[in-house]
Amino acid sequence: MPNITINFQEAAVATIQSGTRGIVALILKDTVLTNTAITMNSINDMPDTLSAYNQDQITKTFLGNVNPPQQVIAYIEPSTETDYSSGMTYFQTTTWDYLAVPGIDAADATTIATWVKALRDTYNIKVKFVAPNNVANHEGIINVSTTSFIVGTTTYATQDYCARIAGLIAGTPLTMSCTYAVLPEVTDIQPHLTTTQLNQAVTAGELVLVNDGVKCKIYEGVNSLTTTSVAKGADYQKIKLVDIMDKIYTDVNMAIADNYVGKYPDDYNYKCMLIIALQAYFTGLESAQLLDTGSTVGIDIAAQTNYLQGIGTNTSTMTQQQIKEANTGNSVFLAASVALLDAMENFVFNIAI
Repeated sequence: MPNITINFQEAAVATIQSGTRGIVALILKDTVLTNTAITMNSINDMPDTLSAYNQDQITKTFLGNVNPPQQVIAYIEPSTETDYSSGMTYFQTTTWDYLAVPGIDAADATTIATWVKALRDTYNIKVKFVAPNNVANHEGIINVSTTSFIVGTTTYATQDYCARIAGLIAGTPLTMSCTYAVLPEVTDIQPHLTTTQLNQAVTAGELVLVNDGVKCKIYEGVNSLTTTSVAKGADYQKIKLVDIMDKIYTDVNMAIADNYVGKYPDDYNYKCMLIIALQAYFTGLESAQLLDTGSTVGIDIAAQTNYLQGIGTNTSTMTQQQIKEANTGNSVFLAASVALLDAMENFVFNIAI
């Protein structure tokens, strides 16, 4: 059993050491290397036979932020394709974190946004789509709404700069947000928004850039979610916090699937060993300052009680410990409480004179 704890600890260490949020997926259209996926660990892996437009998009993706993204995977569709279905089919069974589709139009962006929502909500595949002007109202869709990105003498439309934004987010350490992340190559943006307009854009779930007179930077790292609920509170509106949640889900799900499912008896002792392993994982994330201190893991008493009652067990005379130790067939009911750590963004500084 100790190896289970080690696997969780290693997952935490990998999250801490990766330094980036992960992998950027691109769907490109070209006349060469069609119907193939190109995996690039650095800009040096980019094929020089691709069109100038696609090479520019990949190059900008690798610019990243503090770091470049860990990896860029580009699926090449024939330029004659009228949709992005083959790229979507490929990426449904491939590991990635952020998707961008250079040059995409509004209708196709909506189609892909709907697909990404389903991946997250129905299949629990925790991926995100950086989309141009897409009012999706969902934590999995980053709605880039800045109209023009000016780089020297070249002006890029929104749909031609989403890959750059995806790479920037993927290259931002999990301890940081992308708020105020600078795009050093961008000399100007349009439109120039007032502070009131910028705040209105953030409230509307838009990721916008601001020109502060010296540099162009992301105003606030938010996704398109605007309707919060008990299930999805304000934390779900922040790109950084959603990334931490997604990383936790993916790490825990994979570690349990690889090391626990079908491998041990479903009794209380083994459940406790799993709890210890999960606690070690969360402690690692606390040390990395991704979670606040005080994370807890344990048997989900309410869920376990409901299960026992559902199979006809009278729980009214059982102690809490008896409920914890009760036989639950092949089911394991656990609950955790963690507090995500955001980055410093809003400052109040009063100076008395």
